Amino acid sequence: MTTPLRRQYLEIKRRFPQAIVLFRLGDFYETFDQDAELVSRELEIVLTSRPIGKGQRVPLAGIPHHALDGYLAKLIAKGHKVAICEQVSEPALSGAKEPALSGAKEPALSGAKEPALSGAKEPALSGAKEPALSLPKGRALMERQVVRVVTPGTIVEGDLLDQRANNYLAALALAGDRAGLAYVDVSTGEFAVAQIDAELLPAELDRLRPAELVLPEGQEPPEGLQTAVSHLEAHRFQPEAAAELLLAHFGAASLDAFGSADLPLAVAAAGAVLAYLQDNQRAVLPHITRLSTYSTSAFMTLDSQTRRNLELFASIRHGPGTASLLSTIDLTKTSMGARLLRRWLGQPLLDITHIHQRQDRVQFFFQSAVRRGQVSALLAKMPDLERLLGRISAGLASPREVVSLRRGLALAPALRQAIAADGEEASEARELLSRLHPCQETAALIEQAIEDEPAGAFEEGGVIRAGFSPELDSLRSVARDARQYLADLERRERQQTGIKSLKVGYNKVFGYYIEVSKPNMRLVPAHYQRRQTLVGGERFTTPELKEREFQILHARERQEELEAALFRQVCAQVAAEGKRILEAAAAVAEADVFCALAELAARHGYTRPEVTQDDELVIRDGRHPVVERMLSQGTFVPNDTHLSNQDAQIIVLTGPNMAGKSTYIRQVALIVLLAQMGSFVPAASARIGIVDRIFTRVGALDDIAAGQSTFLVEMLETASILHNATPRSLLLLDEIGRGTSTYDGMAIARAVVEFIHHRPEVAAKTLFATHYHELIDLATLLPRVKNCNVAVSEEEGRVVFLHRILPGGADKSYGVHVAQLAGLPRPVIQRAQEVLSELEERRDRLPRRGRPFDKLRAGPREAAVQLSFLDANHALLEELASLDVDGLTPLQALTKLYELRERARGKDG
Repeated sequence: MTTPLRRQYLEIKRRFPQAIVLFRLGDFYETFDQDAELVSRELEIVLTSRPIGKGQRVPLAGIPHHALDGYLAKLIAKGHKVAICEQVSEPALSGAKEPALSGAKEPALSGAKEPALSGAKEPALSGAKEPALSLPKGRALMERQVVRVVTPGTIVEGDLLDQRANNYLAALALAGDRAGLAYVDVSTGEFAVAQIDAELLPAELDRLRPAELVLPEGQEPPEGLQTAVSHLEAHRFQPEAAAELLLAHFGAASLDAFGSADLPLAVAAAGAVLAYLQDNQRAVLPHITRLSTYSTSAFMTLDSQTRRNLELFASIRHGPGTASLLSTIDLTKTSMGARLLRRWLGQPLLDITHIHQRQDRVQFFFQSAVRRGQVSALLAKMPDLERLLGRISAGLASPREVVSLRRGLALAPALRQAIAADGEEASEARELLSRLHPCQETAALIEQAIEDEPAGAFEEGGVIRAGFSPELDSLRSVARDARQYLADLERRERQQTGIKSLKVGYNKVFGYYIEVSKPNMRLVPAHYQRRQTLVGGERFTTPELKEREFQILHARERQEELEAALFRQVCAQVAAEGKRILEAAAAVAEADVFCALAELAARHGYTRPEVTQDDELVIRDGRHPVVERMLSQGTFVPNDTHLSNQDAQIIVLTGPNMAGKSTYIRQVALIVLLAQMGSFVPAASARIGIVDRIFTRVGALDDIAAGQSTFLVEMLETASILHNATPRSLLLLDEIGRGTSTYDGMAIARAVVEFIHHRPEVAAKTLFATHYHELIDLATLLPRVKNCNVAVSEEEGRVVFLHRILPGGADKSYGVHVAQLAGLPRPVIQRAQEVLSELEERRDRLPRRGRPFDKLRAGPREAAVQLSFLDANHALLEELASLDVDGLTPLQALTKLYELRERARGKDG
């Protein structure tokens, strides 16, 4: 027969079949059946079993309630959903007495509403060999409810979150080649939507890195997405239903105010997010007070390869936290500022006005070291207002967290004063200060209501400040009088009975008692009423003590209830001011980022770049922001860069490995990215024409699981770049073609350069690093290709890398020298030198036409050793005859004519 407790659990589990149900029993959260087996495996805790009826047992695994956060973090990190089921009523006691625990010093039920079943450390109830999944005699079933479902995207617990990064829950609605994307960080209240081309979706999801993605039932997640996936009924993604839900939540009459009225897919995704929160984390909904609509066209597009190759957020070698661009430039003092800086770094701006506004504010802080110092000192004391408010709004905050919010709000006036400036400088700070609300009324309310150092639990008292509630003060007076009464009672009873060891005490099961040891039992007065038998004595009560006990316990219970109610009331009043507090938090975050970027510039010699609408990119003495910090001060060698769509569209950069080619091309991209983020840059000066996308083809990777070799991955990435680049893009191409044979690789590399050069719809500014020094001849054939090389000095057979970028091409690769530096065994190096000399000698003995690409650069004097025009240039004639002259633009025609002339000169010399 199934017990009432078992039936209660099964009904709750039926309503949350996809979640692990943590079922509160006393001081433990218990799991049963398959949940218990899963939890035991995932958390590496003991799996036991308990009887639920005659001949029936169920698997059981539990965790102490005070250790919930640690275990919850492990389950969420593994992608599980967890339903937390709490006791929401006090136990109803029948007239039957509790069973006495003969021989026990104290029953183990102190602080527990029902006996916990895990661990088996609690004493067994008298007459039971093993705790069963049922209630003790005399105790009725209490009500339980799932108070929240914690999923990877709905976490609000500070211990489970990265304080310096957002934790997003996202929803996706697809229709043809368009997509609606919505995301929310329930811990901060950030809520945003966009409607974009489906082809841009991978880059946007990679930027957000959502902890959880919600999709309609039956829809598969995007390929390659590494995140937890949840599903909702498809009808909850309908734009009409979603719009109604959004309007009801925000109390608005139209979605026009949010900029999403004409974006049905974006609305569908946003409605799905709210519906998912209603089902799983309803308590956080009051914290979602704003919705912003954005367009990806306002930001530079950075795909996953570019983020990885530029090491924006994680070092390829060292992982997150060190040697990334973010870790290098992040001097923020608050968690709010750190999250904002991460978002800005992932979304460089395209709007030049907005960029200049950010630069002005960085300049504002940069100009005054005193201001930076004062603001930084205050920010260092600032708590995470966004996430504290989130927990308060959700009803999950502790009294200490509310006090922490008050202390943060109390810093606002001083922070305003430190930021404010006199004269013309004030204009840069005026808009920022307009949003940095002091919220003095809210801070004052908390100060009046909550103790500066409140207790951790309401049972302990000491949360609400004296004087805030007359009723609570009166109840506390009763409690103080009770302590004095009990002390007086103990003293009086000792005198009257002559029992010097007599004690007056209390526990949660038996209430107040008078305890007498066995040797003194003969002195016990007749009016003492036996309450409990112990090994070493007896516990008694008296009519007087019973009457006073009722008064004391009623006062104590009412005090606890009132203190909790007053705290909830204060939290509700604070949450009602949530919009102003969030605006102030956003202003604090911006001030933190601007101040940090200014400090970065001051410490490391960054300068304000000139960001323009033209197509030129000019950098003088540019430096790699990460690499220069990893070297001894002053040892990094700066270099210049000049790229222009008009005359220097493509730089073919040659030089050996370890000379600095990859560092150089990456530093150009990072300087552009920082400039469009609004930051100063590591250079003596810079003029940056707006770049719409940065593409990178750097490094050797494979995808064995997908059956893709290193070379295939290289070609796939290169193909994507050539299909998506525009004249406003910046391309970093490093060693294109190296994954195959030399001739194939050089042929592909040359073809790629020509494609970028010839196609007006591509025509992107390009840094093309290569070992194929044969490609330097392209500069003589293509008018917008320039050669640069990394300077190398040879001294007595040794190679010295100078790390200087100079005009002109390299004529050697120095591969054997680099191998020697890497520590290859001496015999290998010697043999490699012998083979290299032999190959070079053999090449020099070949006629020109036997060498790859030599005929493409041949001059007039070499015509005699070439085939005749009719033979060797038959392909050229075919190409000329097949040209669609009418379809060529003037620029294409001029470029093609120039190329054909150079190739034909070998014939008529």
